Amino acid sequence: MINQHCGVCSSADTTLQGFIASLDVETAHHRVKDQRAKCSFGLQGICCRLCSNGPCRVTPQSPRGVCGADADTIVARNFLRAVAAGAGCYIHVLENAAQTLKELSLTQGVFKGEAALNRLAAMLGIDEPDLHQKGVLVADRILADLYKPRFDKMEILEKLAYKPRFEVWKNLGILPGGAKSEVFDAIVKTSTNLSSDPVNMLFHCLTLGIATGLYGLALTNLVNDVIVGEPAIRVAPVGFRVIDEEYINIMLTGHQQAIFAYLQDRLIENDIYSRAQAAGAKGLRLIGCTCVGQDLQLRSQHCQDVFSGHVGNNFTSEAVIATGGIDLILSEFNCTLPGIESIADKMQVKMICLDDMAKKANADFLPYTFEDRKKIADRVINEAIESYQNRRHQVNVRIPKEHGHDDCVTGLSEISLKEFLGGSWQPLISLIVKGKIKGLAGVVGCSNLTAKGHDVFTVELTKELIQRNILVLSAGCSSGGLENVGLMSPGAAKLAGNELKEVCETLGIPPVLNFGPCLAIGRLEIIATEIAATLGVDIPNLPLVLSAPQWLEEQALADGAFGLALGLPLHLAQPPFVTGSKLVASVLTEQLLTITGGQIILEDDVTKAADKLEAIIAQKRTALGLL
Repeated sequence: MINQHCGVCSSADTTLQGFIASLDVETAHHRVKDQRAKCSFGLQGICCRLCSNGPCRVTPQSPRGVCGADADTIVARNFLRAVAAGAGCYIHVLENAAQTLKELSLTQGVFKGEAALNRLAAMLGIDEPDLHQKGVLVADRILADLYKPRFDKMEILEKLAYKPRFEVWKNLGILPGGAKSEVFDAIVKTSTNLSSDPVNMLFHCLTLGIATGLYGLALTNLVNDVIVGEPAIRVAPVGFRVIDEEYINIMLTGHQQAIFAYLQDRLIENDIYSRAQAAGAKGLRLIGCTCVGQDLQLRSQHCQDVFSGHVGNNFTSEAVIATGGIDLILSEFNCTLPGIESIADKMQVKMICLDDMAKKANADFLPYTFEDRKKIADRVINEAIESYQNRRHQVNVRIPKEHGHDDCVTGLSEISLKEFLGGSWQPLISLIVKGKIKGLAGVVGCSNLTAKGHDVFTVELTKELIQRNILVLSAGCSSGGLENVGLMSPGAAKLAGNELKEVCETLGIPPVLNFGPCLAIGRLEIIATEIAATLGVDIPNLPLVLSAPQWLEEQALADGAFGLALGLPLHLAQPPFVTGSKLVASVLTEQLLTITGGQIILEDDVTKAADKLEAIIAQKRTALGLL
């Protein structure tokens, strides 16, 4: 939705919207209006460009492509390719994290989360008294699973999965083999004149979803907990106010916090502090943006001397650079918009990429290796100091300090939340049984600019749900939007229904719990699994719903496939590109209910979406014998 008064996309974050409207640079918030006209074939997923006979576009008058593929095949093929790409992104992140854990262990490095390592080793059945050897064994076990052929099922899966779900997946024949092989074979399967079976391809999507969720999401968190420390509940500032122009500021974008572990420690050493002062600054600071910023926010007690705070999600990043307060951009994975490049050039901001998966056109490529971590950190620091000295007197620094909040509650994880509740899920379960909390809603995933505007649907739906006494748990770019408008601050309790408001005010918590990055969707699965086990039911029986109202990327589709494999209802404000196939749409929105228990709920009206999600929660409560 375009705000005609200011020429930029509407945003739930009105302070951000006003700031973007005042800029003399172009952002995604400006460009979205030029992309309002959409290709109907693309929206429906019925365009195929796999061979030179195409692109073929399926219509009622031309129901098959030149090769004979119909709408069902074309749509399923396109959808599986997208899910495979999303799954591949997460598997890449886990692979790098596991490799970092192995190298840290081999070099007798410091684990900031020793307890996390002990828990993870016990979960994997590894009994080794030496801490560093234990780290090596954990990393090797993970990497071995990722590298298995597709016909060889991953071994860790059964240890991570909830047993009733594992049996469902086993009976359906959707247990994944080696994760990288599953992604590889999905690409092969969807090539020209290969699979034409849409149901087979949709089941492959579920397999990829399982690999994504239990490995790319859950395991990545557990490995990062070992390397960079576990989340701890605390209050933190969010928004542009965390940028202090008196410091040399390095903005981080991506998803791989373990890559920054050495840099974080290096920045607080005396020689670096002295060099920053000699350059005229108070020191160097890391500014969080996108999911890696939210990950740092969760664990900020481990790096509070150098981490200023989290500024915002993916579609906030362009504006962050435009403040003039950023001196270097360090990127390592996705959510790093191509649009930042021209703004970085205009603001004379140096860019460095550490992973060629996120190589920017105007950035230096400095491939990260554990062996070269000190050399890389020093190069980054040198470039940041030089950039600060060269550019600060040439640019106008304008930071809207009124943006954001000082009291965002962060640091939620499956461990820290349970500890907050006294060491078990029983207090939360009791609140649900009594109806003080009607149910749980995971509002997760990305931010986009097309579902009513930047974070608009996400924020409006979240407000509707908490008004109905439904506790919201958020992970992903959705969290960045929700925290910047104050919904993750304790004062947001006043927006909740009377029962939930009472709970929040008694416990001193907001009605929207901040689990941080999209990777933390894996933490929500762990919580759901543990609650289901406590109750002795399967996950689909819980009064739990999911919504990814403003999904954006292929990774979100892989996340969604995981939710469907778990048997959960998943609301989307905008359909994935599958509506051109009645069969595919029917499987995803209806038939999966009797297969895995999951379903996609398509609803682009906020109130109606809340109605549908609340009705499902009520149905689940009734089935459990709750009033």
